[in-house]
This record gives sequence, C-alpha cells and structure tokens, in this order.
Amino acid sequence: MTTVTLTDRPADKVSAPVLVVMTLAVDGKASVSGANLDPAVAESVNQALSVLGASGTADEIVKLTGIAGTSGYVVAAGSGLDHEPVDTDVEAVRRAAGSAARALPDVAHASFGFPSDTAALTVAAVEGLRFGAYEYTSYRATGAKPKPLAKASVSSSVAKASTTKTGVKRAQILADEQAWARDLVNMPPLDLYPASFAAEAKRHFAGTEVKVQVLDEKALARQNCGGLVGVGRGSSRPPRLVTLTYKPAKAKAHIALVGKGITFDSGGLCIKPATGMVTMKCDMAGAASVAAATAAIAALGLPIAVTTYLCLAENLTGSDAQRPGDVVTMPNGKTVEIINTDAEGRLVMADGLCFASKADPDLVVDVATLTGAAVLSLGPRTTAVLSNVDGVRDEVLNAAATAGEAMWPIPLLDELRPPMKSNVADVKHTGERMGGMITAALFLREFVGDDTSGAQLPWAHLDIAGPAYNEAGAYGYTPVGATGHSVRTLVALAEGRA
Repeated sequence: MTTVTLTDRPADKVSAPVLVVMTLAVDGKASVSGANLDPAVAESVNQALSVLGASGTADEIVKLTGIAGTSGYVVAAGSGLDHEPVDTDVEAVRRAAGSAARALPDVAHASFGFPSDTAALTVAAVEGLRFGAYEYTSYRATGAKPKPLAKASVSSSVAKASTTKTGVKRAQILADEQAWARDLVNMPPLDLYPASFAAEAKRHFAGTEVKVQVLDEKALARQNCGGLVGVGRGSSRPPRLVTLTYKPAKAKAHIALVGKGITFDSGGLCIKPATGMVTMKCDMAGAASVAAATAAIAALGLPIAVTTYLCLAENLTGSDAQRPGDVVTMPNGKTVEIINTDAEGRLVMADGLCFASKADPDLVVDVATLTGAAVLSLGPRTTAVLSNVDGVRDEVLNAAATAGEAMWPIPLLDELRPPMKSNVADVKHTGERMGGMITAALFLREFVGDDTSGAQLPWAHLDIAGPAYNEAGAYGYTPVGATGHSVRTLVALAEGRA
C-alpha cells in the first residue's frame, strides 16, 4: 500500500530518490507540463527529452539521469495531452500518474511534480498513482516479490485546501477497495470458491457498519434459488448467497447491488475449450466489484442504504451437473428451461435480482462478466450498460465518466425476447445467438420485481466481460490481470444518489 503525502513545496525540493513529472505531446515532442517545479529543472528535463526523441504520448515512460537540480533520477510520464490540463482532463492525469507508479516497483519514495493547481488535478494524480501502484504477489516465491512504490509525495499549490484533503482521503479509500477487488479476482480458484469467498467477505467487513449474512446450499434450496443450486450442482464446493447490508441512520436513498460470483467457469456439461478456461477465475469479478464498492461506500460514510448480493457458485462437470433440458424454479416462482450450461451467470444473477427486488430499493444495479458478445461488440476495455429506464442508464454513464471507467449504452430490444419462449417452462434462459448481450439482459429483466405502485423497479445491467480482466499489456493505472473495473462507477453512482 502506497503512502501518500501532500506538500506545497516544489516537487524538486522534496528529498526523494525519484522525481516524477508529467509530459505533454505538442507537435510530436514531449515537454514537461507546467507543474510545481523549478523552471531550470523543467528546462533541463525538456532538453533531455528532446535529445531522446520523446513524444509525450500516453503510457510513454522515460527515465532520465543527470538532470540539473536533482539528486536521483527523473521519470517522465506521457499524458497524450497537447495542452496544459484543466479539470476536464483528470483521466489523462490519472493514467499518466498510474503509468509512472507502475514503473517504480521497489522504490521507497518518489516526489510527484504533476499539474496540481486545482483540487481536481491534485486528486487525479493521487488516484492514478495509487491505482497504478498495485502488485499481486501472494503466490510468488519470496525472492520474486516486487513491492509497489512505498511512498509518494505529491506537490500541490492547493495542498492545504480542505477540498483537496477530502478528495485525497476519498482517493485512498477507492484505491484500497479497488485493490481488494483485484486481489479477489486474481486469487486462484483452488483457494477462492463460494464458501471461502463468503468467509473473506466476513473478514473484510468485520468491525465495519456493513452486516454480512450467508445462505448455504440448504437455505438456497428452501428459497427456490434454482439458479445458484442448479449451477452449483456440478461442484463438490456448494454455492452461497452473501448479503451485505449497509444502513446508515439518515439514508437518503436505497440501492441494491447484485454481483455475479462464478468462482470458476468450466462451462459445465457444455464445456469450454481448454483455452477458454484459462482466465475463468475472473468470472466472479462482478461480485468482487459490488463487494468492494459497498466497502468504499461504507468507509466514506455516504448517507445511502446499500443492500448487496454476491451470487457465488462454481460451474463444473461433476456427476450431478446441471443438464440442458433441465427446468429450475426461481425465487419469484418463474420456471426456467436450461439450454446451455455455459450461460450460467444469468441464472445465479436471476436469484440475486429476485432477492434484491424484495428489498424494495430505489434502484437495482447488477454487475456481471456476462457475455462474450459484449466483448465482441465493445472490445476489452468498455462495459455495456443496459437499463429499463433511459434516465437510469444515463445516470450510470455519467457516473462512469466521472470515475474514468469506459462504459457505453446498449438498447434493450424487445424483438429479441420471443426466441426465449419455452415449450415446457415459463422462459428459456437463452435465445438467438445474434444480439446475445441484449438477450442476456432481457432474461435478467424477467427477475426484476415491481415497486409498491406495480411498476418495475428501476434497474441497470453492467456487462463487464471485457474490462474486468486485462489479458494484454498494462496501461495507465491498469495492471495485467484483474482491474477492479466498475468499483469506482458504483461509488460515484451512490454519491450522486446520496
């Protein structure tokens, strides 16, 4: 965990072995962004960058030695901006700070001379470096454990302002909880399974205002949780439904969060190819995200009630594994014909949505690594957002923009609902192959309940199948592996409602 200290001293005057600056990309050349630096130091850095042909593009990292006025070395992190940043450029600043922090493993102390003449820019630098200074080394041999940057001093002309201090405190909480979500997703499925995930939730929330309740497989059967029970039948490690409840005294609203927690997905009897299973430990990223967001909301003391459901199961091929053609009954009484056992996520989520609806919240949001169709449509870095209320969809997108997480609106097209008609049950759990992302959301909508007036509860579905797990190279503050995507959006959404 990186310790962050604010200072109003020039960054080059802070005693640290590494000075970090942000660069702009102007006419194809890198130049130091106006920051709290001695002009002579900035000029020396610019001369060195020119000699090296640095461009200042996003994710460019240049390490320089022998810079006049510095005692250690300088890290120049490209932002890709062609102008001095303003408050609307905070994501570029976050990413540049994250790139720099990733380049500083095993460094004891670095001084960040980033653009910081406003609270928003200062906080963005802190967020980025904290998000980027992440290492998952729990399963590495002792001698091969890189440590993240230990300490960062962030130079800011508004370091003493209350808005800056408040923003930095929030940034630290977000970074800590996002890191927890990443840790959960990165954990091998041998060690993270439904019961151990539930136990980890109890450990994490011990001593907080969040209450934890766990339903085991027997309790789930009594509640007609056909999704969780059915999907979990093929594993010797049975399913769990974990409910997290945060209920402050003066809550101004109530949201329910539902997270997909398939701790490993083999595809069941409709088994995946071997290469398709390699990253399937990440199929519980939705549950990790909603759990971490709940923790952050509680730690921030937001005046909003949150009820969160972690739908945990392992989808394997044991002797009692669920079969295509089976019919299961869900908590709201609907029956579902099973078509493809590799479309298991929507089944466990349906159980969670039924429970969430009974809590009568103002808003239901579910988060799931649900469909490959979302990745085919939007690529590996963007979440699909679908909703039964246009205003709610826009609210989520605005929260995502504030948080710096890429999300895109997708329509709910009712013409894709007829192929889900079943001859033996109330509904099939799959439909046409084309439009599969939308079909999955239409299935989930079947299990969103009504409010006291008889209207369906406002609901949004976040398909994070692409950005939940980064299989490519690290970029910005995003590491290889688990990303913690959607944690920050959910917190921003809660802040808006509060």
